[in-house]
Amino acid sequence: MSTTLKNADLQARKNAATPRGVGVMCDFYAARAENAELWDIEGRRFIDFAAGIAVCNTGHRHPKVVEAIRAQLDCFTHTAYQIVPYESYVSLAEKISARAPSTYPNKTAFFTTGAEAVENAIKIARAATGRPGVIAFTGGFHGRTLMGMALTGKVAPYKIGFGPFPSDVYHAPFPNPLHGVSVQDSLRAIGHIFKADIEPTRVAAIIFEPVQGEGGFNPAPVEFVHGLREICDAHGILLIADEVQTGFARTGKLFAMEHYDVATDLMTIAKSLAGGMPLSGVVGRADIMDAPAPGGLGGTYAGNPLALAAAHAVLEIIDDENLCERATVLGDKLKTKLDSLRGDVPQIADVRGPGAMVAVEFCKTGSREADPTFAKQVQARALERGLLLLVCGVYSNVVRFLFPLTIQDAVFDEALGILEEVLTEVVGAAA
Repeated sequence: MSTTLKNADLQARKNAATPRGVGVMCDFYAARAENAELWDIEGRRFIDFAAGIAVCNTGHRHPKVVEAIRAQLDCFTHTAYQIVPYESYVSLAEKISARAPSTYPNKTAFFTTGAEAVENAIKIARAATGRPGVIAFTGGFHGRTLMGMALTGKVAPYKIGFGPFPSDVYHAPFPNPLHGVSVQDSLRAIGHIFKADIEPTRVAAIIFEPVQGEGGFNPAPVEFVHGLREICDAHGILLIADEVQTGFARTGKLFAMEHYDVATDLMTIAKSLAGGMPLSGVVGRADIMDAPAPGGLGGTYAGNPLALAAAHAVLEIIDDENLCERATVLGDKLKTKLDSLRGDVPQIADVRGPGAMVAVEFCKTGSREADPTFAKQVQARALERGLLLLVCGVYSNVVRFLFPLTIQDAVFDEALGILEEVLTEVVGAAA
């Protein structure tokens, strides 16, 4: 790396060489990272509470992940699993199938991205049921492919200018008590879809996130998930849990569906599955997973051997370092800090989320009107102080926290101190 390389120079080159549609939050460029910290090309340090959008639950460059990738490099980097298979794919499929929350035999297939996993889950559901329809939810995010966008329940910025989208996709409101949507409202809306849009015998699947990610870290209430299962059982519909962001210890369980006494038929996984390497998957009931004909599933890079090696290491790290338990400890500490600031920060309307999948929602003082300006100011000032935060939510008024679960206690405490200072400053500026 050249010692004369500057962020401003790269920013100018980026603007000239890459399209504006690839939105980039930061105007500085990464040089290196370790665990929960990263440094830019000018030597500035940042505490990473974004973790590559929930990809680095085990931190940046965990030594076990690095070593696993290095060992695989000495063997081979690619054969295409559908051409020449390898043991690491089979053994990881065995581990994921065994640990997925269900009471029936599972099978697992691997892909590359979360959106690709979602696409394949829909393909599998349609093949298994012979039906075309899919029901998703407002605020849900399922990817940027055409089917992913069709399923996603948020127009800006994901759908603008990209239609038409695949047909036979319908949306019901997701429960959101703060904004007046009850569990019964959501479940009744599915009944309205059956009356107004598509008969239930033509619906292949209902897909939902146990905790909505981009939608604002809204946890699915237990009674809602039970209601979905009952609707699916009554009409022969498959239930798909999109665990792309919730998986691999983020919520205090290996999978978020472990918080519910409900079995899904299919589950999508990605992000922290491989500690920074591109890998995703679909795991589900063996009979359903076997519905597509040979050749119907796969992909040139699906189940890349380097990513599989990293994923094996990730599962070991989660177990050896008790990351499910640590997620709950860190998440509780963060929620306690945020709750303690409610008196000084009246814009805090809600603090929520299981485990370390925590968010704070900001509304205008004394109301339930979303305050996206306040959230953006918090994000911007935190960035100035060296703390990376992400904004999300249908109204862009939610700050979500996605720190690595391996973060050192001292670094975590430092970040909470920065967060408190920033919130106090933004309240003062607003006043």
